[in-house]
Amino acid sequence: MGDFYGLRTDTISNNIVSIEYLLDAGPRIVRLYYKGTNENLLAEVPERYHETVFGKYYFRGGHRLWHAPEDILRTYIPDNDPITITKDSENVILTQPVELATGIHKTIQVNLSPNAAKVTVHHTLKNVGLWPVKLSAWALTQFPLGGVAIFPQNTSTLDTAGLLPNRNLSLWSYASVNDPRLSMADDFITIKALPSLPPLKIGYANGAGWIAYIRNSLLFIKRFPPLSNQSYPDLGCNVESYIGDSFIELESLSPLTLVDPGQSLHHIETWEILHIANPSDNLDDVRQLVNEHSSLSA
Repeated sequence: MGDFYGLRTDTISNNIVSIEYLLDAGPRIVRLYYKGTNENLLAEVPERYHETVFGKYYFRGGHRLWHAPEDILRTYIPDNDPITITKDSENVILTQPVELATGIHKTIQVNLSPNAAKVTVHHTLKNVGLWPVKLSAWALTQFPLGGVAIFPQNTSTLDTAGLLPNRNLSLWSYASVNDPRLSMADDFITIKALPSLPPLKIGYANGAGWIAYIRNSLLFIKRFPPLSNQSYPDLGCNVESYIGDSFIELESLSPLTLVDPGQSLHHIETWEILHIANPSDNLDDVRQLVNEHSSLSA
């Protein structure tokens, strides 16, 4: 057993990566270690919380599961109670008590590859209430500042013949298009994760099925089902990113789905970690990095 600022933890690991998760709250993955380093790849923000009508919602850091669209009365319901754990050598299932205010039951299942730096994370939202609920599974991963986030853009015109738009960008009210951390090109958007600036949040329709974050020679790749023809929250976003004064989030979302009582919504992410020599936050270098590592977009 381990400890995360007073909360008990346990781990699942192979000879390359170790994943630490909470026992006394959640479901939350709070630490991720790569071989040869004792540094947590995920952000730790135990002091950050939001006051709600249900009590304090603690952000904590790491990886969590929400349901979108974001709403102060349902999204920020505290997850401060012990969870149910089911574990074997390669899998752990983290099951939260039912959210009484929403009737939503959250589960995160972690499947660790036995011999590689690859993790499959299954997110499940089950409706145990009395009426259908329209929602999207929203998987959020917080990283420490100091790196650069990479968001591939759609460069194909085959589906539109140039007559229809092939890209979109959603901006939140506090975001500025002139934010110096934000770099936009036709093939990639990047965000430099720098502190001491106002918050920034963007979202868009990602058809590539991956986004990434590089920091201190380690590249974290998050893969998910690519854009479908279904509806998504926040003006059509299946990918979003938020950066504040102590972390940056890489977020993927499932399509908005009407979930009947007793039914579930599933959303899968696959994580991979690669070691990168001489990393750079320059957009040209990022472009070269993607071209050199074919596994990034595979």
